[in-house]
Amino acid sequence: MDTLTAVTDEHAALAAELAAEGVEYALGAWIDVLGRARSKVVPIGHLPSLLAGSERYTPRGIDGLGQMNSCEPECIAVPDASTAVVLPWDRRFVFFNADLNYGGTAQYALCPRTILKNQLEVAAAAGYTFNLGVETEFYALQPQPNPVRPVPMARSGLLRPTPGYDIEASLDAMPFLGRMVSCMQQAGFGVFSFDQEGGEGQYEFDFEYAPALQMADRLSLFRLMARQVAKEFGLFATFMPKPFTGVWGSGHHFNMSLADVETGANLFRDEAGWTKTARGFVAGILRHAPALAAVATPTVNSYKRLSPRLGDGAISWAPVYAAYGDNNRSCMLRLPGNRPAVENRAVDAAANTYLTAALMLAAGLEGIAEGWDPGEPVTTETFDWTPGTAAAPRLPRTLLEAIEAFAADPLIATVFPAEFVSEYVAMKHDEWDDYHSQVTDWERDRYLYDL
Repeated sequence: MDTLTAVTDEHAALAAELAAEGVEYALGAWIDVLGRARSKVVPIGHLPSLLAGSERYTPRGIDGLGQMNSCEPECIAVPDASTAVVLPWDRRFVFFNADLNYGGTAQYALCPRTILKNQLEVAAAAGYTFNLGVETEFYALQPQPNPVRPVPMARSGLLRPTPGYDIEASLDAMPFLGRMVSCMQQAGFGVFSFDQEGGEGQYEFDFEYAPALQMADRLSLFRLMARQVAKEFGLFATFMPKPFTGVWGSGHHFNMSLADVETGANLFRDEAGWTKTARGFVAGILRHAPALAAVATPTVNSYKRLSPRLGDGAISWAPVYAAYGDNNRSCMLRLPGNRPAVENRAVDAAANTYLTAALMLAAGLEGIAEGWDPGEPVTTETFDWTPGTAAAPRLPRTLLEAIEAFAADPLIATVFPAEFVSEYVAMKHDEWDDYHSQVTDWERDRYLYDL
């Protein structure tokens, strides 16, 4: 089979080493716009050819990568050998993160990993390393036909008003949670805590921050891991931002910092506090918050999470306004007291980490380059602000608002290829139109007999 580059002795040695460990198959996983891992399955003896770019795809024939043109050339998936992980839950497989291209330097415009790598090169040229920690949440539930409420693993997960941080709820879920931690540690995640979150059957795992590309690669594996491990226990895992009415939404909080590319020194906080660099970064993200929403909260369902309160009146812990505050968890951006990183709480579990990190970084770098300042931090809770009294702009209320802001923001063209922008905008307009054409139970309950 033809390969993009020559098969090397190093590739052959890696294949032999993995085979000796019992690995039978290799995955060169590329990520679609929706964040799902895609790959052919290759026998381990064919790994040297896989690493040399032997496997070709027609990716736009798959949901999540735009409209297919049956005459377009095939893409090549080129695995990054440094990302190799033997899957802890099934050691017959080795997993690599891969880039899609047309061969050589001809990049594929819709490859999220390549988009992030390009933006990281921009940051490096300006003297920065972009580090990222992500607090990601998801639900692991018992499958039910046509569910209207979550069904967690054990009754302890049904505590009212919330099972959040409850020890018994965590202990009852330990068969699944413990298996997840074991897999994550074997994969090098560096887990330092995990917990039962506020939703019924909702969990969060916290692990070490890393350079942004490594963190995005790690999270592409994490989503696959959560789904597969859940199946071992008769459960299903979902990263849907707001899977049920009245429950807590699932966030994907970004904890971002810049370091000096030469020394590795953190540039966001010093002895005097938050630096001018950090403030410029914050200002850039706030300036582009509406467009950022199109990738950070990328689904119709995402905007059900971005509501200040739940149906019972409890605060949702999801931000609604493009504001920042010192340790203020009601704001989009929080400057925490315990770490020199800016936390963006507006990112949800459906976000493609590669795309969101690329645009977030570009917005922050523009704020630094332009010398923008975010003004004074918000010191009050924003959950009960109203449009007439709000001290900051409201985040988009719908996917349509967000995608229109994305299409109109000049920064977008500096981060994403023109082909990506047109395909993404069209894809999200189609998603909105399909949703908006549906008549829901809520509408029938509200209007059918009253109008």
